[in-house]
Amino acid sequence: MILAMDTATPAVTAGVVRLEDVAVLAERVTVDARAHAEQLTPNVLAALADAGLTVNDLDAVVVGCGPGPFTGLRVGMATAAAYGHALGVPVYGVCSLDAIGIESGATTSEILVVTDARRREVYWARYRDGVRVDGPAVNAPADVPADAHAVAGSPEHAALFDLPRVSPVYPTASGLVRAVADWTAEPAPLVPLYLRRPDAKPSPVAR
Repeated sequence: MILAMDTATPAVTAGVVRLEDVAVLAERVTVDARAHAEQLTPNVLAALADAGLTVNDLDAVVVGCGPGPFTGLRVGMATAAAYGHALGVPVYGVCSLDAIGIESGATTSEILVVTDARRREVYWARYRDGVRVDGPAVNAPADVPADAHAVAGSPEHAALFDLPRVSPVYPTASGLVRAVADWTAEPAPLVPLYLRRPDAKPSPVAR
């Protein structure tokens, strides 16, 4: 049983997935860009309750590591690490765009995935048959290579591209699980994909 979570987009996602057939037993999603910290743990507990499970039934955790804003990523990755440490189970980090690209790749071979990077930019990656072939990167929409068959991800930003739109809109629990390359391997340390420096800067030291 895998606990999957993502906070790289406005969607606060938590789900329970059975690994052997990637069946989603329960999933809770709250779309609120300002409620990652408030909603993630309640969504995890609600998903477990919906699946008829407890945290002690979990065998591993997978978390989206971005790209995304600093605060949102920190909430998801810190929560995933805490569950892994408390339960003694491995924690796997994946690119959040992969969770969208893998799911949408089941319907269309060449996919562009975009999410909100703020500052009139988008985070993006390109996929062929569910495999990432370019990105992740952050650019203005006009600078994103759009040679794909369709676009998935944030509806507002997908609309900036003259391509058919496909689902999903946000990372899904099943997409996060599918994005793990090897469940038998030792998971690598969690590394956030910020792709650019945080807005906050240290104040100059007074002399």
